[in-house]
Amino acid sequence: SGKTTTAAHLAQSLVLRGYRVLAVDLDPQASLSTLLGVRPENEREPYRTIYDAIRYGEERCGLGAVIRPTYFTGLDLVPADLELEVFEFEAPNHMARRKANDPEPPFFVRAGLALEEVADRYDVVVIDCPPRLGYLTIAALCASTSLLITIHPQMLDIASMSQFLQMTSNLLEVVREAGGNLEYDFLRYLVTRYEPNDGPQAQVVGLLRSLFGDEVLTHAMLKSTAISDAGLTKQTLYEVGREQFTRQTYDRALEALDAVNGEVAGQIARAWGRGPA
Repeated sequence: SGKTTTAAHLAQSLVLRGYRVLAVDLDPQASLSTLLGVRPENEREPYRTIYDAIRYGEERCGLGAVIRPTYFTGLDLVPADLELEVFEFEAPNHMARRKANDPEPPFFVRAGLALEEVADRYDVVVIDCPPRLGYLTIAALCASTSLLITIHPQMLDIASMSQFLQMTSNLLEVVREAGGNLEYDFLRYLVTRYEPNDGPQAQVVGLLRSLFGDEVLTHAMLKSTAISDAGLTKQTLYEVGREQFTRQTYDRALEALDAVNGEVAGQIARAWGRGPA
């Protein structure tokens, strides 16, 4: 559904709007890290990741020691790698043997506590979650103040998303009862890989808007060969040269991208009390 691509472009767009932005890769596949210049397979030495800041035990370090500047000035990154998968096993083991006086915070608050350590350094944090419902995703949901859910407008994808959200709701009730913070400034659905001339897709988008109303962003991210081609060289649309594409293809994609990111930026401003209600 364009999850990582959306996160990367949103983070860069917010930087271009003047915000201090931290991108956090919570996906062991490290796709966001790769897109922002940290490629696990190319690193000569082991490097610290978000796992080092949320892991259990004395080896945990502060998030500040994990943050890396990116080539995109104003955008910092907390990278990931496959080691992060270990958290999916550590979290349930710790919960199973956790005692009342255990000084180790539960798994669902660890990401939020790590982010609090550097809160004064950034205006916005963009978190890219794993593509599944696990302990890392729940930790991200508890650390977040807003949610952006990407949707590919096909009925099978909608059915899958519905099941995913139902399972999420059930699990989060348990987390809430255990003390997890699950209050959000806003929750919005973003239609991605949208083809306006595709009749069935247009019908699905119409259905989504009738069901969720204003919770679906007004603008959709169009399916574009420009973004796909930029991804081949591990770049975003904000980085590639316009001369690499036909002018119409590039301009059309950039216009849709700016509209989506501008709408999200407006939601953030309203959450801060700086925009129209």
